[in-house]
Amino acid sequence: MNFGLLSLAALVLAIGIGFFRKLNTGLLAIAFAVILGKMAGFREADVIGGWSTNLFIMLLGVTFLFSIAQTNGTLELFARKVVAISGKQTRLIPWAIYFLTMFLAAIGPGTIPVMALIAPIGMALAAEMKISPLLLAPIGVLGSAAGGISPIAPTGIIGTTLAAQQGIVGIGMPYFYNSLIGETLVVAFLYIVLGGYKIKSEKVLRNADLPTFNKKQMITMAGIVAMVFIVLLTKSNVGLVAFVVGVALLWIGVADERKSIAGIPWGTLILVCGVGVLMNLAIKLKGIEMLAQFLASFMNPSTASPIIGLTAGIMSWFSSTSGVVMPTLIPTVSALVKSLGGNVSQLDLISSITMTAHTAGVSPASTGGALALASYAANAHVSEADQNKLFMQMFAVAVGSVLFMTLVAATGIYRIWGL
Repeated sequence: MNFGLLSLAALVLAIGIGFFRKLNTGLLAIAFAVILGKMAGFREADVIGGWSTNLFIMLLGVTFLFSIAQTNGTLELFARKVVAISGKQTRLIPWAIYFLTMFLAAIGPGTIPVMALIAPIGMALAAEMKISPLLLAPIGVLGSAAGGISPIAPTGIIGTTLAAQQGIVGIGMPYFYNSLIGETLVVAFLYIVLGGYKIKSEKVLRNADLPTFNKKQMITMAGIVAMVFIVLLTKSNVGLVAFVVGVALLWIGVADERKSIAGIPWGTLILVCGVGVLMNLAIKLKGIEMLAQFLASFMNPSTASPIIGLTAGIMSWFSSTSGVVMPTLIPTVSALVKSLGGNVSQLDLISSITMTAHTAGVSPASTGGALALASYAANAHVSEADQNKLFMQMFAVAVGSVLFMTLVAATGIYRIWGL
């Protein structure tokens, strides 16, 4: 029995049933993973190990802290004040979020922490302005990804280190420039396709019409700012820091504990982490590798960059870019270039792998998309059925983004530095 193919079929089936029957896809994915694991002879511990504790803690900590901010009205008032500052130019908010996240990620903390910090704010804006989160959710992810390839950011360091191990050196800044170019093009594409230029508030708010932050809200914002600085300066896990800050805020009495805990989108956390359990089996059973090998069989010097990028994007829908995709594909670059007669740019292939994989992070099955989905669910109080619908819509945006980035790679734009 081909368990790799069966694992992919189980994944598609779980998503399909969840969408059409309005069931939590995460619960279905766990059930399918248990059955598939037994059939394939895996230990129960192997199946359970697919539950990402790190992702769960990150999601739980961040949504807990921002649930406190939601409960006492801090987020809602903050979002309204941001909208008021923008006046009639609300269509520029996506670009403001993009450049802010790009800058924060580039100065050191990297992709994941900045995604976690920005997602709740962006989703609070989406809920407040009553617009689809399908645009604002990817913006924070792509901005963080763009800046995250900075030579001093973790993902940039991983990429250049993996390259250096093959003798590929001196690509640090061109690699970063390619990230800025590629992700900005995707943002522009989504901004146009998803109608970002049409964003308008139902009414133009003025700060003079809004109340000032009360004492509890000021303390809450101080706590969030403290979390930001702690994460930026110490590179600590944002979820754990959020827990500490959240507990301190509850101890001070800025919000009701029961309401804050109830405000955590538990269904979304189960949805995201549950799907990860089945995806982990798909990786172990070589299902994802089967897809990658199938695509790689079509490569030639002209198609190597877009095909390896597409392969990376597909893999990244189901796994970590920096933890799985880059360490798996970047080490193949030197051998691939040699097999193609040396007629392919090493920087081109490395950039295509990284940028397309990062673009797939818009998927709600990836960390960035998961954070956005969880934050929006907490702020907009969407139903279980709407969460599943939004999960599918965000995944569709991720597919479109990866295909667009594949076309970007095909243009040869990553080769402009001559490396």
